[in-house]
Amino acid sequence: MVIYGVALLAFCMLTGIFLGDILGQLIGVQANVGGVGIAMLLLIILSNLTHHKFSIGSATENGVHFWSAMYIPIVVAMAAKQDVLAAVSSGWMAIIAGVAAVAVSFAMIPLLDRIHIGEDDVD
Repeated sequence: MVIYGVALLAFCMLTGIFLGDILGQLIGVQANVGGVGIAMLLLIILSNLTHHKFSIGSATENGVHFWSAMYIPIVVAMAAKQDVLAAVSSGWMAIIAGVAAVAVSFAMIPLLDRIHIGEDDVD
């Protein structure tokens, strides 16, 4: 059932936020430090643990895998949006560094493709 995937996701998110708040207090920051990352790691661990240690129905397993697959791209997109907003408000140097990093990444694609083709000459 998909509802078990939602329950696992909610548990991981609440636990991650709680641990992130505690971590922030321990280092003296009045913010959540790594709560979403902790939640993501916990979700990955628990969703894989259920596959190996527990016997759950296929519908339940599909629900857990659906929500674990949906959670990570959503969080990455939210973090990317925050990074872009922070870069735009920080000034031109941050924007230039971001554009340069993307340009270098795009320029590396043909090089990496040639390396990969060189290894797989057998068709």
